[in-house]
Amino acid sequence: MKSVVARLFIALIAIGAIAFAYGWAEGQRAPLVRHLRVALAGWPEGAPPLRLVLLSDIHVSQPDMPPARLTRIVRQLNTLNADAVLIAGDLVSDKTLSRTVETKAAIAPLSGLRARLGVYVVLGNHDHWRGVAPVRRAIAYAGLKLIKDDAIQLGPLILGGIDDSVTDHSDFESTLRKMRALGDGPKALLSHGTSHFGWLPPDVPLMLAGHDHCGQVRLPIPAWPRYFCGLERRGTQLMITSAGIGMSILPIRINAPPDVWVVTVVGISRKGV
Repeated sequence: MKSVVARLFIALIAIGAIAFAYGWAEGQRAPLVRHLRVALAGWPEGAPPLRLVLLSDIHVSQPDMPPARLTRIVRQLNTLNADAVLIAGDLVSDKTLSRTVETKAAIAPLSGLRARLGVYVVLGNHDHWRGVAPVRRAIAYAGLKLIKDDAIQLGPLILGGIDDSVTDHSDFESTLRKMRALGDGPKALLSHGTSHFGWLPPDVPLMLAGHDHCGQVRLPIPAWPRYFCGLERRGTQLMITSAGIGMSILPIRINAPPDVWVVTVVGISRKGV
């Protein structure tokens, strides 16, 4: 009986080791680049498309997402010819089985991102847990632009950015007012968490988010928890949720590879583009 238990124990350890190795390898993949064309009403006639790159959940830490790896990913993103890069929070990370990277060093590689209209960031829960003040300083030092419950104009697009809803720091209503103050043009919301999708008003048809990592570990079990991942539609409204490029809690991914999104925003044509 003891030998059977021992063999079972050894088998479980072997299975766990194989699963961890597989998950580590998947987490270390270069991010998949997913493309989507989104047509928005109110796009000015004759205005060119706007090419947005959505990046989320970087979670810089050692050894799974060291600054050197992020630098390589930045080079990959620069080949996508973005008009703007949008970062949906969780730039830093303090997690199990990983070593912390100092905030300024963690965010510094993002200074290499190149986009015609700039690089914009909203904060995530891990950024708040690390401390907003050092994260904000590091973002500014890297030349990135933080949107904190505010709105900006990106070409024809009015972009709102809310602070982290996961840690209850967001001011959704104030952000909507600031978006509307910029006019009646097409609108989109950048957020770390996904919870505000159910509250989007009709004049904000597009939301860009992260946080859920597509579950990070997704097993083919019917009762396995569902996480927002990819495209989520509600009537005429659309949320795009990136799987992110880093990892939280454990440095593994299974059936949830890292990704970034290239979202090309255009106007609705008479043919219904």
